[in-house]
Amino acid sequence: MELFLQFCINGLMLGMMYALVAVGFTLFFGVLDVIVFSHGDTVMLASFTGLGIYWWLEFFHPGLGTGWVVFWVLAAAVAVVAVLGMLTARFIIMPLRGAPALNTLLATMMFGTALREAVRLFFPDGSNPKPFPHLLPDWSAQFGTLNLRFDNLVLFLAGVLIIVLVHLLITRTKLGMAIRASAQDAEAAQLMGVNFRLIVLVTFALGSSVAAFAGVMNGLYYNEINFNLGLLLGAIGFSAAVIGGLGNIYGAICGGFIFAFLQTVGVVAMPFASAYKDVFAFGVVIVMMALRPTGLIAEQSSGRV
Repeated sequence: MELFLQFCINGLMLGMMYALVAVGFTLFFGVLDVIVFSHGDTVMLASFTGLGIYWWLEFFHPGLGTGWVVFWVLAAAVAVVAVLGMLTARFIIMPLRGAPALNTLLATMMFGTALREAVRLFFPDGSNPKPFPHLLPDWSAQFGTLNLRFDNLVLFLAGVLIIVLVHLLITRTKLGMAIRASAQDAEAAQLMGVNFRLIVLVTFALGSSVAAFAGVMNGLYYNEINFNLGLLLGAIGFSAAVIGGLGNIYGAICGGFIFAFLQTVGVVAMPFASAYKDVFAFGVVIVMMALRPTGLIAEQSSGRV
């Protein structure tokens, strides 16, 4: 039982990370009906941005407190990735609005490859895994064989806070109302005075900012990052968004935790090798997509009569 609870705790951490990545996918799809395959590499760039800022602070401000270091690492990652998200929307997504969906898919896939190769080539020793610093206290509580780490609890609660803030932004503000209106009917929203281009830029900045937190969380959780981590995180985040119902934020969050649970079950249920947990999880996702193509929470759509 203690081992099962330990896996559940690990699953909650992974689920939060996947949910944050999936939220970005579903925001982009909800507003523009596009799948941005460079989103996973955006998460990777956020983690490397955080590491670069940490190196800079250690060199120029070695006496800076840990709390300020965490703040600046997160702030830099969010700022860089938010700007990148807006540039992606402005110069890649918007010009291809009238083109076939495959064009946008290929363009974002190639852009993600360019980001990945740029980090590998230009980041110092970028082709090798990089250790990510311990920026949170290493306290832990031991309950038999169950180990509850304080830093994991902090990361999970911070992820919950991010999700709550996104929920409040979408449901309780005029900006959120404009985003929801644009997602439901972009043409009607523009007729009602919504600046659709601005809403697209803000949506991409928001989705990328949430992904930035996931990237830093990944580094703090595993204490290691590498230039191709966006490949797996992007695939899992997109799968989580599809499981929950592409275009539905709450479905994306549920999908992230479902995928993490599948990985956890894969470790427990497959005694021959935990390395196959991803194979098990993706296999179950394929079955779920075949049985329910619209996802667990289908996006509500309206048609003109």
